[in-house]
Amino acid sequence: MAKMKQGIFGPISGKLGPVVGATWNGIPYLRESPKKKKKKRKRTTAQLANEEKMKFVNLLLVPFHPYVGIGFQHLAIEKTAVNVAYSIMYHRAVTGVYPNLVVDYAQIVISAGNLPGLLNLEMEMVGEQVIQLIWDNGSDPRTGFDDQVMLVLYCPELALTDGFTGGAKRNSEQCLFKFDSRFIGKALEVYVSVTSLDRKRIAHSVYLGRVGGI
Repeated sequence: MAKMKQGIFGPISGKLGPVVGATWNGIPYLRESPKKKKKKRKRTTAQLANEEKMKFVNLLLVPFHPYVGIGFQHLAIEKTAVNVAYSIMYHRAVTGVYPNLVVDYAQIVISAGNLPGLLNLEMEMVGEQVIQLIWDNGSDPRTGFDDQVMLVLYCPELALTDGFTGGAKRNSEQCLFKFDSRFIGKALEVYVSVTSLDRKRIAHSVYLGRVGGI
């Protein structure tokens, strides 16, 4: 801030170019003229709809974070595994236009890779809180007997997941899983994958369908 006792033509009052002249307690001074705030452009309906879809997909993906963090780690080049999963979910699993967004659960992917998956995979509810998986081990040389099964149960009503990574080995050919008691009686979307013990290889996930609910 520059003070002026008299100036060339005396004290300046009012705006002069980029400065404003005024007097405070009898002391003339100059200050920078306040910059006009640029008006924000009104966003279009399409832009607002896209923002809402992004928020929707983000919230949908949150319960899957522990699993996609493993499932997409090898595709996370200059991005995170969650970013990879988000892109797939945004473009494939969520359709429609806000506020009429629809989730196609069959299109949700929790892992992607070239490790062979489980053969002839079947699931069955064997109790109100227990799900059973059965599969064939096969004899593919690209697999390992100690490959780890990944199971994910998603409850849309609660927006929660339950499951495991490493709760069963490939050569076990079956497993029983007692899921969260809060899931009892509710519809559950089921996903399965398999990863090598050292996590260096992973299979493409499989959607087994829906169990439970009415």
